[in-house]
Amino acid sequence: MCLHSSPVASLIMRIRRMSSVLAATVILAAACSSSDGSVEQSPVASTSVAPLATSAPPATSAPAAATQSADSCTQFLTTLTLRQKLAQLLTVGVTGTADAVQVASAEGVGGIFVGSWTDQTMLTSGGVAQAQAASAVPMMVTIDEEGGRVSRVADLLGEDPSARVTAGTMTPEQTYEMALERGRGLKNFGITVDFAPVVDVSAQDDDEVIGDRSYSDDPAVVTQYADAYARGLRDAGIFPVLKHFPGHGSSSGDSHTGAVSVPPLDELKTKDLIPYRTLVTSGAGVMVGHLDVPGLTTEGVPASISPEAMALLRDGTGYGAPPFTGPIFTDDLSGMAAITSRLGIDRAVEAALVAGADVALWLTTDDVPQVLDHLEQVVASGELTPERVDAAVLTNARAKGVVQGC
Repeated sequence: MCLHSSPVASLIMRIRRMSSVLAATVILAAACSSSDGSVEQSPVASTSVAPLATSAPPATSAPAAATQSADSCTQFLTTLTLRQKLAQLLTVGVTGTADAVQVASAEGVGGIFVGSWTDQTMLTSGGVAQAQAASAVPMMVTIDEEGGRVSRVADLLGEDPSARVTAGTMTPEQTYEMALERGRGLKNFGITVDFAPVVDVSAQDDDEVIGDRSYSDDPAVVTQYADAYARGLRDAGIFPVLKHFPGHGSSSGDSHTGAVSVPPLDELKTKDLIPYRTLVTSGAGVMVGHLDVPGLTTEGVPASISPEAMALLRDGTGYGAPPFTGPIFTDDLSGMAAITSRLGIDRAVEAALVAGADVALWLTTDDVPQVLDHLEQVVASGELTPERVDAAVLTNARAKGVVQGC
């Protein structure tokens, strides 16, 4: 049941207060000079993530290139109204071609999600291209395609093994080749983003919530195989997304059915967070899970809507990693009880974006107008700043190859 009573308001206020404090810290850090006297950019304002589509820019001097990049980003932002900018931060599940075309043309969402319920003729009969043609800005076309029991195109492309079977029977190079082949198949369908690989470190039984979706209970093995899989996807033109930050592998349960806790942050640093130290600079996005983390998240505020969790990922120093400058995705905000038992979809999206996510993900198009109405009110109230919106829009636009630099 979705709650809209005073406890929900209290939860949102806690998130807003925490986000304000953390935002101030980031701004101060961004203003500090580097050792050579130059001013370092805020992690949110730049990215090393490989875009979905790339083209070789003309050769030019570094200052001129920087000016051109800044100008192109400013120009891109000026083409969008506030409502259109907010829509760029939403990725929603679609039932098929007509649904995708409608939400692209009427609402201008930043992305669509192909789920197990989506009519697969959308992929095989040019439906994705129709949806892209209806959108003023290229959309992320996303899917859960991990292999094993989480596969949306096994009927179309054949079955791939689970992560655990892959690590037990294949070399990293073979894993790369498998991901490259699967990525090329996805690209032929018009998919641009795969919510894979799973980088959770887990010894769970195969059929548990993570289980065989994990490559291993050894962080080094997870890092090696996830890197190979992500490289294969990237080289096929698919944007990979690592999941589920900060680590779902030792969870108390399944966030689809209720609240989930994981070991304390200090313990996650010794195991679950290790792969991210290497992989956050690999040219991938990151999905944050609905996880209660002792020592990190506030009670009742899971990582997917937690300013502290977003700041940990962005800054990196809290667990010995480089800053992460790519797009942060939430896990599904509408179909998982770890969120829906606490917040309705409009408040969940608000909480995620205020906390620092760049993409709010949920499973249907029905509530998009309502969510956008709500977000406009949140910006008007000052709880979600125009600067935060613009930064997220540009982060996503860079990942899609719409703009460069900035």
